[in-house]
Amino acid sequence: MLHVRLAPGPAPRNLSRRWDSSAYLHSWCSVPCPSRLSLSRAYSIKSSSIGSATGLCLGQCCRIKPLSCKCKLGRSSQPPPDSRQHFSASSSASEAVLTAQSDIRKLFVANEKIGVLLLNLGGPETLDDVQPFLFNLFADPDIIRLPRAFRFLQKPLAQFISVARAPKSKEGYASIGGGSPLRQITDAQGEALMEALCGKDIPAKVYVGMRYWHPFTEEAIEQIKKDGITKLVVLPLYPQFSISTSGSSLRLLESIFREDEYLVNMQHTVIPSWYQREGYIKAMTTLIEKELLKFPKPQKVMIFFSAHGVPLAYVEEAGDPYKAEMEECVDLIMEELEKRGMANPCTLAYQSRVGPVEWLKPYTDETIIALGQRGVKSLLAVPISFVSEHIETLEEIDVEYKELALQSGIKHWGRVPALGCEPTFISDLADAVIESLPYVGAMAVSNLEARQSLVPLGSVEELLAAYDSKRDMLPPPVIVWEWGWTKSAETWNGRAAMLAVLALLVLEVTTGQGLLHQWGILPPFP
Repeated sequence: MLHVRLAPGPAPRNLSRRWDSSAYLHSWCSVPCPSRLSLSRAYSIKSSSIGSATGLCLGQCCRIKPLSCKCKLGRSSQPPPDSRQHFSASSSASEAVLTAQSDIRKLFVANEKIGVLLLNLGGPETLDDVQPFLFNLFADPDIIRLPRAFRFLQKPLAQFISVARAPKSKEGYASIGGGSPLRQITDAQGEALMEALCGKDIPAKVYVGMRYWHPFTEEAIEQIKKDGITKLVVLPLYPQFSISTSGSSLRLLESIFREDEYLVNMQHTVIPSWYQREGYIKAMTTLIEKELLKFPKPQKVMIFFSAHGVPLAYVEEAGDPYKAEMEECVDLIMEELEKRGMANPCTLAYQSRVGPVEWLKPYTDETIIALGQRGVKSLLAVPISFVSEHIETLEEIDVEYKELALQSGIKHWGRVPALGCEPTFISDLADAVIESLPYVGAMAVSNLEARQSLVPLGSVEELLAAYDSKRDMLPPPVIVWEWGWTKSAETWNGRAAMLAVLALLVLEVTTGQGLLHQWGILPPFP
């Protein structure tokens, strides 16, 4: 069991903007807005038992070759001073945090080997990697969810889809240089995060674990074990939580931890989402502000937030918080823009849908066309769910959506770059790691005071269960099996026919022979 202390999710907020689903526009209320959640926090200080030491609860919040830290921090075998005595002269909790920051860091770093595991999607680095990468993607049951009775078809179906989609995907990757830059950017982010942590007196090693391509999460974990890490902070590089992104990576991590005695006993914590953090919001706002100033009339530009989509059923049936977190994230960014004197209109849409199922709406392509029809002439695209450049920003947004926008009558197009190694962003990630250290390895307790702490308690398994309560219990479309000319029988007959067709397709894909190959619909078997 992977027991963790989890960084906090956002509290529900009364958003100050109205979402106009018919026009896909996000506009200001005409009535005074209620008080909002302040991004600045006053941290409370209290004694807490962490392992065998007494510490302070502050509050919130692979690469295969690990990133090494060159900074030095004095280590001591002496027990930490009494925290209450140390802070007795402070006039407030927030002042105490500021004046004793260095002592607190030493308290949780002394005699420990700290590691940070960055989790990301991964991407093919060459054109030859595209098909196996797609196979790994579609073989993930958190990406394509089959009913329990048909889960044995997961890998054959993934093979079929990956082979069918590979030619078009290769064209996209070829247009951006022959591969995804995601790994290089993530490695650079890891280096920058390590340096930021060192600058804040936290010597740590940073590892990168990708979900669907090298370096895989399993490889990063092996290196973590070799390095003897004793405290691990798991940080998915997805600002907003979704069961198909952070959830999938954490589910894999849970299975790895279950099977390894060393990992079970290693102290660790997870930061499931961090879109509401002040540094992230300010970094995004700064990038938007810079791009707005490039337009001839910055105040007339429509800010177009485009997020990666997820199937609608994930939100409505499986409890995925992604949509709510995304809308709140946009709200926080627009609040920050308003503070800087910019009151541009904005809209949010979702891109990259795959397959026949319904995904979160509005769709990015349909929204761009609708905005053109409404007379919008200047559009600034913001890839809100991405912190690194990859195929969906460099090809889908920069090429496909830009062309669609110009064809729809939009005359001025711009795009905000992904955050990458933006200093404010990296520094804020380092702060998030530091704020989570007091909770690394702390187990859940029943007293009321602990339950009111800014970092919730629990395990990855409980986290996923809370966000995905119906993963294995989605109701079937037919309650009973019936024979004859009934609606139920037609449904099951259709299922049998689909299963037979799927079996033939799988056979043809695996053997490389059949009608679809003879007709040229499927590429020759390699």
